[in-house]
Amino acid sequence: MAYIPSDSEDDNLGDSDDEFVVQNSRDSSSSDSDDSISSSESDEDNQPVDHVATATNVRGKPTYKWTKLNNNDEELPLPPFVAEETEESEIGRPIHYYQQFFSNELLYLIVEQSNLYAIQNDVNKPLNLTRSELEIFIGTVIYMSIFHLPRHRLYWKSACRVAQVADCMSRKRWEDIKKNLHFNNNDDLPTDRNDPNRDKLFKLRPIIDALTEKFKNQVKPQMLCVDEQIVPYKGRSALKQYNPKKPNKWGYKIFVLCDSSGLVHNFEIYTGKILPTPGKEDIGASGNIVLRLASVIPQHKNYLLFFDNWFTSVKLLTSLQEDGIYSLGTVRCNRLPGLQFSSDNVLKKKGRGTYEEYKTTVNSVDIHTLKWFDNKSVCLLSTFCGSQPVDIVERFDRKGKRRVEVTRPNMIKLYNNFMGGVDLLDGLISYYRISLRSRKWYLKLFFHLIDLALVSAWLKYKTDMQKSNMDKKDILDSLGFRAEVAEALCRVGKDENTRKRGRPSGSTEKNYEEKKRRGATKPIPQFDVRTDKVAHFPSYNKERQRCKRPLCGLKTYFYCVKCKVHLCITKTRNCFAEFHI
Repeated sequence: MAYIPSDSEDDNLGDSDDEFVVQNSRDSSSSDSDDSISSSESDEDNQPVDHVATATNVRGKPTYKWTKLNNNDEELPLPPFVAEETEESEIGRPIHYYQQFFSNELLYLIVEQSNLYAIQNDVNKPLNLTRSELEIFIGTVIYMSIFHLPRHRLYWKSACRVAQVADCMSRKRWEDIKKNLHFNNNDDLPTDRNDPNRDKLFKLRPIIDALTEKFKNQVKPQMLCVDEQIVPYKGRSALKQYNPKKPNKWGYKIFVLCDSSGLVHNFEIYTGKILPTPGKEDIGASGNIVLRLASVIPQHKNYLLFFDNWFTSVKLLTSLQEDGIYSLGTVRCNRLPGLQFSSDNVLKKKGRGTYEEYKTTVNSVDIHTLKWFDNKSVCLLSTFCGSQPVDIVERFDRKGKRRVEVTRPNMIKLYNNFMGGVDLLDGLISYYRISLRSRKWYLKLFFHLIDLALVSAWLKYKTDMQKSNMDKKDILDSLGFRAEVAEALCRVGKDENTRKRGRPSGSTEKNYEEKKRRGATKPIPQFDVRTDKVAHFPSYNKERQRCKRPLCGLKTYFYCVKCKVHLCITKTRNCFAEFHI
């Protein structure tokens, strides 16, 4: 089992709670440093007697009274949830799911701003970018995330040429587009760098706003989670963060709201400060960001929100409860004023699986907190569940070198089941991350947003396929989904004959003698490419090959110049027309 460490994971952002002077009704001799526990204390802990702890804040803020609960208290049922009513969407091709996030309107915006930026740089060198070319550029970028060569120019080098990239666009044109790729008008850029209200994400603001709106409109399940992710980047940028405890220590920090499957519902890029939600109390940076992300969740619909100990505080839970959003998260013990759990040494002597549970009421909101000891201790805070019902899980005992049974409270079980959505999203992105290098800080974020859209589109595609009882072998995995989207962007609706300029590249097949046996057959283009009705022309080839239309085994000299497959055209049958319908 993985635990959230009790110490801070982010030292550059402040806590949301003030420090308290704790006055506990226990005897002062029972401190955290005690290594022993008497039999009378052990017996007293097992008695069904409430333990009340009080706290006094030196700054005159409210105090909390905690009541110790017995291990056999009744179970708290989960809040009832009614899913959002949505129309059943038809199962589409992978490109259709991707276009739900990167729509044509967004592409036209990028085309307009990129052409404007090129003229602003040099009026004598216009870019003349079109939507079709931009789709091809994004398609080649997705292909590069699959093949993953160390330098982008290698995709056009003869030694390691990748046809899926090199045949779509010349290297010079690709570099020109990447150089002039832009998303907002520089003439509107704020000039006062000392302005506290200056938008540090101005260059990406239209893309961020458009994608955020798409993510907000996705259907939300009951279980949601908030966490942070790091976009690896070591270039020069004022937005770059450093966290030595992360696998990628340098990069941009993004706070994400997603479900347990990894589907994104809201995100916010960290720019150095976190403002409170309009109309809400300022509860500190860690709590404000949760309230900002949760503003897209429908209120009073019994949604359950999970987060880790950097975010969790009593103020945050009560603020969420005012909007009808239940929450659960790991918590640092210094954020529980008036409560002092037993020390780790005391719980360790009682054995693995030992836990203590307390309850308090703040602003008419019942809050349960729990400390559970397995290999280490972990504390949790919740507004909708407690320790019951407990279950038994197996853990490996290193000393005894055997598996042992450990008691696990319900709060731990729910947290483990529904908290890992953002980590799952990070893992899915890291498999095929777009890792093109650039000196422009906003391009790295733009490529990351493409990755976010691709992963979210694949998760929606996968969910729709599973609902339709599709065989698992027929459902594309993340790699296959990316490849189909890239091929559709590079070929659907594109006239490939207009791209070929200059000397044609030599074919290596001409350097060898005619093979006695045929090699591997050419792949059949995907459905979207075959049926786009653009530049599919028949041509005559001296080499006679079998027709690629299913259920036709005849040989023919005719082939499609775009699909590059042989197809019959005779008096009795027209496989060429049927293949493209």
